[in-house]
Amino acid sequence: MHRTEKEQADLIREISGVDTRKCMKCGKCSASCPAYDEMDIRPHQFVSYVQNGDVKALLESKSIWKCLSCFACLERCPRDVKPAKLIEAVRLMVIRQRGEDYLSPNEIPELLDDELPQQLLASAFRKYRK
Repeated sequence: MHRTEKEQADLIREISGVDTRKCMKCGKCSASCPAYDEMDIRPHQFVSYVQNGDVKALLESKSIWKCLSCFACLERCPRDVKPAKLIEAVRLMVIRQRGEDYLSPNEIPELLDDELPQQLLASAFRKYRK
């Protein structure tokens, strides 16, 4: 079933539980993001893209894989908009469309570094699994 971008944006809002209309475009979420320099679409822009129904750009964005799921953007938002939850919802949409995991369990060990915190490992499994 093919969905329009508006229907996809509605689905993203439903999955994430985020009310994008609350965003006042202050940029505090992006300012606190440790992955800001790696992202092609910043956290505050994610909110705008979903609000405007520009889902195609989000589905093709490398930012959905660069988000660290650290929730710094949630903590800094004065309106409780939760951009990371939108990013997670888009990530899930992409994974579901592909019908597979983004990374197989066999690929993960070669990406690990001895200095990685355990929280990162738990986050990675949550992030890259269906």
